[in-house]
Amino acid sequence: MTSSALLTDHYELTMLSAALRDGTADRHCVFEVFARRLPTGRRYGVVAGTARLVELIKAFRFGPEEIEFLLGRGIVDAATAEWLGKYEFRGDVDGYAEGDLFFPGSPILTVSGTFAECVVLETLILSVLNHDSAIAAAAARMVTAARGRPVIEMGSRRTHEESAVAAARAAYLAGFAFTSNLEAGRRYGIPTTGTAAHAFTLLHDSETAAFASQVSTLGKQTTLLVDTYDIAQGIRNAIAVAGPDLRAVRIDSGDLSVLASESRALLDSLGATDTQIVVSGDLDEYAIAALAAEPVDAYGAGTAVVIGSGAPTAGLVYKLVEVDGRPVVKRSEHKGTVGGRKTAVRRHKPTGTATEEVVVSLGAPEAQPHDRALQRPFLRAGAPAEDLPTLADSREHLRQCLISIPWEGLKLSAGDPAVPVIMTGGSA
Repeated sequence: MTSSALLTDHYELTMLSAALRDGTADRHCVFEVFARRLPTGRRYGVVAGTARLVELIKAFRFGPEEIEFLLGRGIVDAATAEWLGKYEFRGDVDGYAEGDLFFPGSPILTVSGTFAECVVLETLILSVLNHDSAIAAAAARMVTAARGRPVIEMGSRRTHEESAVAAARAAYLAGFAFTSNLEAGRRYGIPTTGTAAHAFTLLHDSETAAFASQVSTLGKQTTLLVDTYDIAQGIRNAIAVAGPDLRAVRIDSGDLSVLASESRALLDSLGATDTQIVVSGDLDEYAIAALAAEPVDAYGAGTAVVIGSGAPTAGLVYKLVEVDGRPVVKRSEHKGTVGGRKTAVRRHKPTGTATEEVVVSLGAPEAQPHDRALQRPFLRAGAPAEDLPTLADSREHLRQCLISIPWEGLKLSAGDPAVPVIMTGGSA
């Protein structure tokens, strides 16, 4: 991986330069990542991007090109440049497992080390976690709304090329079945899928010719897009070309509720009782939920996924909470912090339903039956911890977490966080 060191903000290095000059750079510090509130209408957040972040921190090195750029622009002085040339994060990172849920105040990531080595990571950490967590939370809501029917991520054309890859990963973590993005498939092993766009139909002299070409090349286990012209005639043409054992048709526009029902009836009348119906076209969790009673077999979601379905950031912040073992507190109105390193557990009923999250500053919660510790090591002395979870592990972990929250927490309507967070300053 190329250096990630300049994926940061100018002010990180301004603070670094001043701290190196005044002698505070080596003070031992603890930074925490948390959200003060959830996006409007949301009842939980999803931790995503942690595995990506571990790799990016490993690649956070200032080589000759990065140093030359910084000196050439006058961003750092010679002393700071020399320090950066030797930089390697040697601190510790702990946090909630990828795929875990979080709520306001949850200390989802803890970074400890010297001020200098921790402060320069702020922008990188927040950019990764804010993006991926926002996508994963939106995607998880879509998966819940789909009620077991597969959802395909197809948002690459609606976002930045690298954001598309990260979004595909976050959506798969959240339970999406496939992505259209091939780089995500290569990089993360996510199953990919895709067939044809309207342009392919328009290229041919007739819809029938386009379908015949696609079936000849891909076989009957393909999906034919039937709404380029008239949907009913498109379905008739599709079955005439492929026969009643065509795998699926896709509808990408119109009143999907009405069209799905009418298309199912038409397919059945043509003997294509096993041909599935895939719908797409600006679907979000609300549109998917509205189709729950319709004969839809799979959904394709694009724009809403990559923009977090209206909440493109998770609202996470990175705050200093401890210096040389001493709690520090920010007292700004509406932006205050709780000092001291936090320890968190989630408490459950014997049935497994989560009841509350207990966060203790400068201590540890008193152990109770059915508690689950929420923090685990990711980096130790700068090296990745052993047995880091795979993407498949994290995907299953999120599935189990969603099962554990009270059913009200899965509603799409606005309401309180699914699990309350209890913040204390000593043993709970």
